[in-house]
Amino acid sequence: MSGPLTGVVVVSLEQAVAVPYASRLLADLGARVIKVERVDGGDFARHYDNACGEVSSYFAWVNGGKESITLDFKLPEGREVLTRLVERADVVLCNLSPAAARRLGVDAETLRADRPELIVGELSGYGDGGPYSERKAYDALVQSEAGLIELTGEGEVTARTGISVADISGGVHLHSAVLAALYHRERTGEGTALRLSLLESLAEWVQQPLLYATGTGKIPPRSGAHHASIAPYGPFRCGDGGSVHLAVQNEPQWTRLCARVLNRPELATDPRFTTVASRVEHREALHAELHAVFAGMTAEGLLAALDAADVPASRTRDVLGLAEHPQLAARERWHEVPAPGASPRMLRPPVDATHWSWSPGAIPRLGQHTEAILSWLGYDERSARELREKGAV
Repeated sequence: MSGPLTGVVVVSLEQAVAVPYASRLLADLGARVIKVERVDGGDFARHYDNACGEVSSYFAWVNGGKESITLDFKLPEGREVLTRLVERADVVLCNLSPAAARRLGVDAETLRADRPELIVGELSGYGDGGPYSERKAYDALVQSEAGLIELTGEGEVTARTGISVADISGGVHLHSAVLAALYHRERTGEGTALRLSLLESLAEWVQQPLLYATGTGKIPPRSGAHHASIAPYGPFRCGDGGSVHLAVQNEPQWTRLCARVLNRPELATDPRFTTVASRVEHREALHAELHAVFAGMTAEGLLAALDAADVPASRTRDVLGLAEHPQLAARERWHEVPAPGASPRMLRPPVDATHWSWSPGAIPRLGQHTEAILSWLGYDERSARELREKGAV
């Protein structure tokens, strides 16, 4: 790939989702990302499922465009390979716990001791220090600790979000921090150590309901797919079984909905429904009025009427519906990506740029690039064979 990060070498001691997502975003921008995997099976996320040939849907999603080297850097010979990799790197990423990183000598202080220009990004579950520093921190556990699971669901039923939002938040924050660090180094010549945790990354995203709760003394109620503090704002079933998602956020929109879609202009001045707060208070009665009309309409017919009335709305789709979304097809967002044993159809990155382009990078087999990387590091064929015999690569 080519892009603004062409020539930047990223060495990533990574597995699962958070750091791999950050490094894939860097690869999308043209960075050379060398993924260091365990000799005994590699990144455990390779085999979560078999949806994409020989690799899982998780792995295919976050590992396109990378090179894979297997390495046991607990062995002296493996450690020497890692040392040579770090010497050639601009950025090193790691998602070991802070204590484990120090124990293995891959923490920022150790790696940057002789290379102050190096950028090292450390992502952990809960950060260094404090009572949670050594706890396991998988995505759902962090969602639970951050209060997100208690916010999600309906009534008495709580729910994990349908995507790995804690991992994604950590990966996005790490990616943006690396870009800032590269810009800082470009101006000053100095590298930096970047440290963040999944808990703090997700807590940043949960701040709005946190501010609401601390400011009012009330935790936002779980309201399923409907908005906790705005109404009508959520999916409504139509007579043909399809659903349309309304997002009425102000009084002009509410008035147009009543007059031009419901043909009930008097509802706009009904004391129960005149403000956002009153509509939330009388949500059950409000929904009954809407369902009475929508039951006689098709989803496509309702959406057309809402569009004509300039009332914000959308179709409610499942993920297979997303795969056939007409907007994504019209904008040619889908590409087949080479993967071990398959060529899954995946989305191109969401940002288009005028001065560089993106092409799909292959998803690597475990250790696919080990020989080429060893050669790049200066190992001849005999030395590489000895490393394999000792189990270092």
